[in-house]
Amino acid sequence: MLNDGQETNGARDTYAPSPQAAAIKHAKMKYELSDYANRRGTEGPYADNLDIDVLVVGAGFGGVFCLQELRKRGFKAVIYEAGMDLGGTWRWNRYPGARVDSEVPEYEYSWPEVWKDWTWTTNYPNYEELRLYFDHVDRVLDIKKDCAFESVVVESEFHEDEGKWHVKTADGRTAKSKYLVVAAGFAAKRYIPDYKGLGKFQGTIHHSSFWPEEGVDVRGKRCAVIGTGASGVQITQEWGPVAGSVTVFQRTPNFAVPMGKRPLTVEEQQSQKVYYPRLYELREKCFGGFLFTFSEKNTFEDSEAEREEFWYKLWNHGGFSYWLGNYKDYLFDKKANRAVYDFWARNVRARIGDPRKRDLLAPLEPPHPWGVKRPCLEQNYYEQFNRANVDIIDINANPIEEFTETGIKTKDGEVHEFDVIAVATGFDITTGGMTHMGLKSIHGTTLQDEWKAAANTYLGTTVSGYPNMFHLYGPQGPTLLSNGPSSVEVQGRWIVDTIKKMERENLKYIDATEEATKKWKKHINELSDISLFPTCKSTYMGGSLPGKAYEMTCYAGGIPKYAEEIRDALPDWKGFRTVSATQA
Repeated sequence: MLNDGQETNGARDTYAPSPQAAAIKHAKMKYELSDYANRRGTEGPYADNLDIDVLVVGAGFGGVFCLQELRKRGFKAVIYEAGMDLGGTWRWNRYPGARVDSEVPEYEYSWPEVWKDWTWTTNYPNYEELRLYFDHVDRVLDIKKDCAFESVVVESEFHEDEGKWHVKTADGRTAKSKYLVVAAGFAAKRYIPDYKGLGKFQGTIHHSSFWPEEGVDVRGKRCAVIGTGASGVQITQEWGPVAGSVTVFQRTPNFAVPMGKRPLTVEEQQSQKVYYPRLYELREKCFGGFLFTFSEKNTFEDSEAEREEFWYKLWNHGGFSYWLGNYKDYLFDKKANRAVYDFWARNVRARIGDPRKRDLLAPLEPPHPWGVKRPCLEQNYYEQFNRANVDIIDINANPIEEFTETGIKTKDGEVHEFDVIAVATGFDITTGGMTHMGLKSIHGTTLQDEWKAAANTYLGTTVSGYPNMFHLYGPQGPTLLSNGPSSVEVQGRWIVDTIKKMERENLKYIDATEEATKKWKKHINELSDISLFPTCKSTYMGGSLPGKAYEMTCYAGGIPKYAEEIRDALPDWKGFRTVSATQA
């Protein structure tokens, strides 16, 4: 399951591909966004030497929101999107079972002109229905007329004398804009481990986020799923009933919770739309941007029987309510967290018949605290392992040694033969979308080099040394601790209001100060350090990419507090250096 709100940008590596990447390409496995670069035309948003007010990179939820809100206010704006169409991650992630993990109507725009004539078939739509939703958004708002697709950004630099960004694409185009909005999301850069011999494999192999549009027929075939994150869980659910065999290579068990998926009728949705404006106000007042928030109680304020009753209520509702609607102390207190884990393990273990598989999928002793990794939502994931054709390998005890022409060799010497392999190993999480689009600061440094040691932003929307550049649903915002559309609307409105204020005050550019950046970084760490998040490597703490900084990447104080803090900086340009258009 795709974590909500994931978007893709026009980013790619600016360095030469590694031998590993070359081997992957030889195996016809897509590795970089640049593999999709293509010049569609020479007119409109595809023209050479564009000179516009705002260039937005990425056409997912964040990019489309910013484009429309900017256009409403009279700005000339264009989107560069690496993909083939609108939708961000939902155009890229078409792997078997790809489905959002936020419920609708939480997971959609708050624009009345969009939701008034749109209905869903289910409360957790799949990628195909989400694509149809973005098609509907385009019909209503005419988004595509200002979009250049298959446009991969490779260089971006701000010229102080001119007060404009110069942005280059892989096919050689250059655009100028006063403002640059990076709506890359947190999952624009795929991560494929440097497996020995990966290019040798002669079967079908794809990263889950570069799955072929035409799909892969796995009926009766020997299949492998590497990874048990969101994508791995959903692929396993889809392949278990139809493949000849499925072998899941697991490093860490996924603490998945029931999705609670159900069909929705048109009548049910239309009757509730009178409440939608209030619901969209409510979601921004809840910690994670959902229509619920943490309990007002601590875990042990309730008796054991009361706790069980409360937890079953959350469990039976499904979705993220067991994660972000639970007792308010469980992400801070180890004893409370263990109680939450034990309830989860008891309910999951009861669904798995084989003792070996049960102990791997839901061990009695937790490998890390519950909830410090974003849980996945599942429909029948654990039941797949009751099938005779579905097995699991613990790659901590028996690591992948290398790929062969016919499959995967593990440390014990066994070669597991496969016809199809899904590499569900995730992304260069949160920061990768920004560090791989050739961003160069006014100091002559690159963001890729600057962030090797640690990511630094101000307010989770700006970066010192990169004037007039804004980002959303990325590093040091609520991001992975939130519902995507909720976060992007909070941040997107702030970005648009900042640009409006700059124009009203005749400012050439603004630039976050180093002092304000350091304070924000300290604040991000303080919010994290009082919790259990730093206790394990996770998407929140930098992800699984080797060599990446071990640091909190998200704002852990919740959307309401976050919105208040970023708004507080705007009236007096707190934390920014401002340069007037009239200054020499």
